[in-house]
Amino acid sequence: MSDESTSAVRKWSPFRELDRMGEWPGFRDFPLTHSLGEGVPERWAPSIDIAESDQQYVVTVELAGANRDDVNVEVQDGVLTVRGEKRNEREERNEERRYIERTYGSFRRSFTLPANANGDDVRAQFRDGVLSIEIPKREEEKPKTIKVH
Repeated sequence: MSDESTSAVRKWSPFRELDRMGEWPGFRDFPLTHSLGEGVPERWAPSIDIAESDQQYVVTVELAGANRDDVNVEVQDGVLTVRGEKRNEREERNEERRYIERTYGSFRRSFTLPANANGDDVRAQFRDGVLSIEIPKREEEKPKTIKVH
């Protein structure tokens, strides 16, 4: 009996089957969950943009499907932390197919603030699924000239 004719017992994993869904018509454009290893789904983390101007830093967090009451922003010991929970469900039907997509889970993103960031005057606004956090900059200390006698 050759090795080709023998079969090994392999534990079934539904996560492994997700890769094959991209071959189905209608699912080609469907974003599948990537995994960190066999059977371990990737933890959901919101997309974040950070911009800097002369006066402030602006952190923009995409939180479509999240509610304002489920989002928390805090600054402690020079670290900005955004945490919360997202619950979202979408169902699509037509004559040929039906799928339901659910996105949920808690998230937490933390960033160390630069030394010139004023963590005492942070402002946050949540509108249309986007969280905007403004962190003003402190005035830079000018070097002192000391007269030598």
